Amino acid sequence: MPEHTHHPNVSADLIWEIARGQNAFLVKRKSGGGSQFSRDPLNLANKESRKYAGFVNDKAVGVSTGERGAIVLTTKKTKHPNRPAASRNEVKIGGGKSNQKIFKAIVNYTAKNGYRPDLRREAVARASALRLAGQPKKDLPEKKARGVKSKKAAEV
Repeated sequence: MPEHTHHPNVSADLIWEIARGQNAFLVKRKSGGGSQFSRDPLNLANKESRKYAGFVNDKAVGVSTGERGAIVLTTKKTKHPNRPAASRNEVKIGGGKSNQKIFKAIVNYTAKNGYRPDLRREAVARASALRLAGQPKKDLPEKKARGVKSKKAAEV
């Protein structure tokens, strides 16, 4: 049986031109010069731009946290664009693995499945930031007295 290719009725560029000023993921801030951000789960940089917009691009990648420190790699399927509920694939990468193994798994998965190579670095950076945010912060060590006068004042 030949494999069927599904083509969307509307191009991604047209979707972006229509939806870039108003969509469910857009966050506008008046402070900071009118910055625009995106809450799209498939947007790795949280920037409102055509490059990172996951709802527009055919092959989009998202990284989020899961249970027990796991990293969840979410990818967008291109086979059935008119089925939003079935258009995402989630891969959980265990929280017990080292950072190197998690990053390598993200790169290998996106490369072997033909996802955009320009998003690999951002996906690894996002996973790294999520891993750092999930770690408990260490207490700062007590400041040591430096200098003769401060050491004498600390003794008293």
